[in-house]
Amino acid sequence: MTPPFVIPAKAGISFDRDCVSSYEIPAFAGMTVGEEAKVRKSNLAACVLGFSLLGLCCLNSGSGAYAQERGDVVAGELGRALDVLVDTFVEEGFSGALLVAKDGKVVLKKGYGLADREKNLPVSSETAFDIGSITKQFTAAAILTLEMQGKLSTSDRIGKYFGKVTRDKRKMTLHHLLTHTAGLRDVFGPDYREMTREQIIERAMSGALKYEVGERYFYSNAGYSLLGAIVEIVSGQPYETYLREALFRPAGMPDTGYRLPEWPEERVAVGYTETDRWGTPLEKLWDTDGPHWNLRANGGILSTVSDMYRWHLALQGETILSADAKAKLFTPHVPEDRSGRSHYGYGWAITDTGRDTTLIWHNGGNGIFFADFRHYIDEGVLILEMTNCNGTYRKWMMDALHNTALGLPPAE
Repeated sequence: MTPPFVIPAKAGISFDRDCVSSYEIPAFAGMTVGEEAKVRKSNLAACVLGFSLLGLCCLNSGSGAYAQERGDVVAGELGRALDVLVDTFVEEGFSGALLVAKDGKVVLKKGYGLADREKNLPVSSETAFDIGSITKQFTAAAILTLEMQGKLSTSDRIGKYFGKVTRDKRKMTLHHLLTHTAGLRDVFGPDYREMTREQIIERAMSGALKYEVGERYFYSNAGYSLLGAIVEIVSGQPYETYLREALFRPAGMPDTGYRLPEWPEERVAVGYTETDRWGTPLEKLWDTDGPHWNLRANGGILSTVSDMYRWHLALQGETILSADAKAKLFTPHVPEDRSGRSHYGYGWAITDTGRDTTLIWHNGGNGIFFADFRHYIDEGVLILEMTNCNGTYRKWMMDALHNTALGLPPAE
């Protein structure tokens, strides 16, 4: 199901897109909600307004204290306001980890709720979550590091790596795969069905295209799996091994990957539906070195908010990617929608906020886990969210969290 995607208005922010879902043109309309959701939203608006009018009395309570033993950060009035806000949603069922930075300083880094309900294990800022399609930015960065090494070019045609291709795919390049303009279908099977690298290449190369190459933007998870295959072919290493050596180790990210981090069981969040245990990704049908190729390289990597902040910092410098490579990563190559206000780069979305500022972001999820990475580059705000129970309350919480962090009034 395609979730709503609503461009933020100047009065506030309200938008959401799960990049795991297939879609052609996001629906630019408000979310239709029931009476209960309307009541929640009304209450939420009052809650957020209360932070500016009455918040100081509750901000000095014990809930905002800095807990060094868990590595938590709740700093300054903004950090305490955000902490109090999220605490109200823990009562609604939210569990997850958040990191918010303002002007280069972390004001909130904390876990909320339970990572494992059966064992009563709390979430911390070091809990590992499935980050879904945020994986795509790592695949894109891996391609760019190989280009920096002179081993490939984003303008290369895919026949260079996959051999003979059908006539309709002969013009397809790595750039087309990176920008979702290759015309490929979204997926070739469920995330946890067995699929080898050779099988997904064969199915993609032999199957009919949904659109002509370069004709339009159409989100394709399969396209990023093909990019992951190219990473392996060119580097001569397994996908995760290459990412660890080229990206994660230089960025200081020990807790990001598929299998190589070898997290203790208590460090990996268990996923839940509204009522039942779903489990962890590591409990699902994976190969010995990670997920099968319906998921590999397009999603499913596990990480922590702490590691993703380290990734953010690495992208601010040139330790991993050169200035030219980052320019390719964040260039708004193709429009995602008819309005032209949101574009896709290489593994990132670049969106006009409607406030004469730019948001660089991506999210991902599988209906259970959800993760969001949003960098308001002109407003100096970074927000990282990970959750293991993607309930309906999460949207209202994130709307309020973003508006509070940005100093905006509640979304209407």
